[in-house]
Amino acid sequence: MLVQDTSKLQEEITRLKKQKDVVILAHNYQIPGIQDVADFTGDSLGLSRQAAKVDQKTILFCGVHFMAETAAIISPNKKVLVPDLQAGCSLSDSITLGELKNWKKQNPNAITVGYVNTTAEIKSELDYCCTSSNAVNVVKAIPEKKDILFLPDMFLGSYVAKMTGRKNMHIWAGECHVHAGITPDDVTEKLNSMKEAEFLIHPECSCTTPMMYDLASGSYDDRKVSILSTEGMLNHAHDSATKNFVVATETGILYRMRQQNPGKTFLPASDKAECQYMKMNTLEKVYDSLVEDKYEVTVPKEIADKARLAIDRMLAIS
Repeated sequence: MLVQDTSKLQEEITRLKKQKDVVILAHNYQIPGIQDVADFTGDSLGLSRQAAKVDQKTILFCGVHFMAETAAIISPNKKVLVPDLQAGCSLSDSITLGELKNWKKQNPNAITVGYVNTTAEIKSELDYCCTSSNAVNVVKAIPEKKDILFLPDMFLGSYVAKMTGRKNMHIWAGECHVHAGITPDDVTEKLNSMKEAEFLIHPECSCTTPMMYDLASGSYDDRKVSILSTEGMLNHAHDSATKNFVVATETGILYRMRQQNPGKTFLPASDKAECQYMKMNTLEKVYDSLVEDKYEVTVPKEIADKARLAIDRMLAIS
């Protein structure tokens, strides 16, 4: 890769994607340079659904591995590429196929609900898939007498149990290392530094559970707090009359927030909330992927067909 200047590299990427008829998808947590060359930026499921709609037969997914798998499941007749095969996910890695099968065996009558942040193999064993924005609705759609196995994020699971009042949810003890690292102390420090700020929090955060109890008890009455998915945060920040926000999720989302809302101020709840896996993707790797047609992500048909059932059930609800 000889092109080093960022602007020239972006020009080359733009030229190549048009020449080779490739659509570039970038997750909200990607570096700004990649978001700038993307055709669509958003959350993982939203991008996968977008991939199914576009005319291009090749998708370059700038995110982490499970996201590319989801795109391949939804668009089985398209080629899905990623800039770096090693870009994984700590949350996705927190449960194995063997562990899930054993858990299901121990609870044979339970309904299994899994976050979209899971491998294709895990999805193939689920009854329902869910996202952070529709997890509550998915669980509400399941008969109340049915036990639920919720995986793999324990903070999202606790949030859903709190919001639905379900007493029969069994929650896997997995976590996203980035969101789990955002502490209540981080939040308090940032909120105190900007008194008029509205607080936006992702339900994967470790501070979500205590925050829910604080909200219920009314101890945050003097400031606005919203628990939202990444796309929910972006929409809310755009629509809100508030000018200052503290945002509890991966810091990559701040770039798009600031672009869409030039008159507003956004601070990360924690400056350390950065996903090293998301940041493994670089403009150089995007360029190389376009030039060399690498790296392709495929899902075996049997696994993809089973996983698609769980995803389709979720989409039918949400």
